[in-house]
Amino acid sequence: MGGQIRGDRPAVLERRLGVFDAVVIGLGSMIGAGIFAALAPAARAAGSGLLLGLGVAAVVAYCNATSSARLAERYPQSGGTYVYGRERLGAFWGYLAGWGFVVGKTASCAAMALTVGSYVWPGHTHAVAVAAVVALTAVNVVGVQKAVWLTRAIVAVVLAVLAAVVATCLTSGVADAGRLDVRSDASMSGVLQAAGLLFFAFAGYARIATLGEEVRDPARTIPRAVALALGVTLVVYAVVAVAVLAMLGPKGLAGDVAPLAEAVRQAGVPGLAPVVRVGAAVAALGSLLALVLGVSRTTLAMSRDRHLPYTLSAVHPRFHVPHRAELLVGAVVAVLAATADVRGAIGFSSFGVLVYYAVANASAWTLTAHENRPPRVIPVVGLAGCLVLAFTLPAASVVWGAAVLAAGAATYGVRRGLSARRAAS
Repeated sequence: MGGQIRGDRPAVLERRLGVFDAVVIGLGSMIGAGIFAALAPAARAAGSGLLLGLGVAAVVAYCNATSSARLAERYPQSGGTYVYGRERLGAFWGYLAGWGFVVGKTASCAAMALTVGSYVWPGHTHAVAVAAVVALTAVNVVGVQKAVWLTRAIVAVVLAVLAAVVATCLTSGVADAGRLDVRSDASMSGVLQAAGLLFFAFAGYARIATLGEEVRDPARTIPRAVALALGVTLVVYAVVAVAVLAMLGPKGLAGDVAPLAEAVRQAGVPGLAPVVRVGAAVAALGSLLALVLGVSRTTLAMSRDRHLPYTLSAVHPRFHVPHRAELLVGAVVAVLAATADVRGAIGFSSFGVLVYYAVANASAWTLTAHENRPPRVIPVVGLAGCLVLAFTLPAASVVWGAAVLAAGAATYGVRRGLSARRAAS
């Protein structure tokens, strides 16, 4: 359905990743700074309905992951939903998904870099953020396999820190299961807004699909890796949320900028708080590493179709990565990390990525039985859930997100009009 480029055959990436490595990349994308950063704003929105919001986000994430995995079986190429939308719905919808992903996730990259800076050296947040972006871009450029090795180490550290937080809280004697009760302060709109904010912490499972061109046996590997990564993440998030909520209660959780560190302090182990801070910084590094991987691969796919400059489709002859796309993404994120105020980046990113997955679910609806389509209810619930959560986010996030998508759509229309005029002349 359009979008294919005639002429020189674009360079392809090398298939190096198995199931384990793909799961690690998915975990590195999800079990990152989101769990350290998203719980407090979600608690402010939902109050005692925080766990309900987490459940809603999990259902939408499951539908999105299932739709994405079935599409990745059919189209094991770099680009994820950009490719699926283009092939199933038409060039415009693929472009819109890719635009929303690249812009939203670039903002996420800057937010993760600034999270690293705020935990490592609070007085020099921007400088540390830029250094983190430069270092991780260099790791990505020298090869995806090296990035996977680093991601393995990061995931191991973060899981160990989260396990320590949970064990400390639940064995302290201070935790109170009554703090988990849903009370009258929980509203439907608050729960949905919390779900939209918590979606930021889940939106990494399809990073596996965006690396589809670098995965061995993608028809088997991608669905298994997506399911495993999402399942592990759901369990970890639920256990951590229960432990911290039982320690701090909804109000205490909502009012603290570092709730996991505060939870271990209240549990009577203040010496663990610095370890939690280090874990949060490492988690943000893991998210940043995986985000740059995903954004650069979508940039690669869009440049192959000339929605972005074609020079970005180059693949390094030695390291087998889209080095120009990665360098450009790294440069843009470094500038944002050095200059921007990204306090609203979670909501802005969630809006763009929810639109991205809405296109994925619409694309999955068009699969036939012979193409291993998911049960029809999954893309329906996923599509409706994405749209509802997107428009219940904070108003500023919705306005800015819609404006950026409109700018992208206008750019596409102008470019198509110019191309048609040149073809007619």
